[in-house]
Amino acid sequence: MKEIVVISGKGGTGKTSVTAAFAQLAGTDAIIADCDVDAADMHLLMEPDMSGGEDFYSGFLAVIEPDKCTGCGKCKEVCRFGAISEDQGIYRVLPLECEGCGYCARVCPAEAIDMELQNVGKWYDSAIKSGSRMIHARLGIGAENSGKLVAQVKKVARKMAEEQGKDYVIVDGSPGVGCPVVSSLSGADYVLLVTEPSVAGIHDLRRVYQLVAKFRIKAGCIINKYDLKEEKTEEIKEFLESEGISLVGSIPYNENFTRAMTEGKTIVEYDDPALAGILRNSWEKVGEIVARL
Repeated sequence: MKEIVVISGKGGTGKTSVTAAFAQLAGTDAIIADCDVDAADMHLLMEPDMSGGEDFYSGFLAVIEPDKCTGCGKCKEVCRFGAISEDQGIYRVLPLECEGCGYCARVCPAEAIDMELQNVGKWYDSAIKSGSRMIHARLGIGAENSGKLVAQVKKVARKMAEEQGKDYVIVDGSPGVGCPVVSSLSGADYVLLVTEPSVAGIHDLRRVYQLVAKFRIKAGCIINKYDLKEEKTEEIKEFLESEGISLVGSIPYNENFTRAMTEGKTIVEYDDPALAGILRNSWEKVGEIVARL
């Protein structure tokens, strides 16, 4: 079983559209993992039934018990995050500011502060229209620890793929280079970078590949909207060649991507044989590459 992670240096490159197309083409041979938990949207294209769900707990929040609090103010003095407010001698914790470090609870002489484990989101095990299953999640509003939630999604997806004898785990990772991306890359066999020919696209492609290189994971790249700026496309190709990154495919600008999304379809389901053919060829090339790993 091989784990393929699709990521991009920036948002808006078409990463999720590519991942969803691959998920549809892989069918029952793959378990899908949507690890873009901060802004999950694979469900818009894969029609999950949301049949199974489980709360995810991670991190702590300080809670002041008013009946025990003596109003000494020591908690407010030591909180470097400004998470404790005081109004007429009444002390309260501001949940969105609290980092859960527990220092306030340590210094409270009245032991009036509890550190409560937080429900930061929920992960799901859903049947999807490709005939397979998708593990996905929703991070709570203002919640942190998205990297840990990504790790949970990947853990469940990998275990399911191993138990069911699947060929692949296909992961839709987060854009950028933050903690969720690091968590998405952990344990991956192959990384597919999706980029676009723009100044920001090239800059962020270079940045995210620096991260991939630290993991020593073999990488390929799809250039989306390659025909918008040919000189930038050539710059991307030169970078790929210099780093030994294989060019998996080049997709022209086409508004049918947007039309397909508004109809809740992957591009391989939409009535555009040319685009569908490019994605099929790209998926076949990825399959050939990971088969040799």
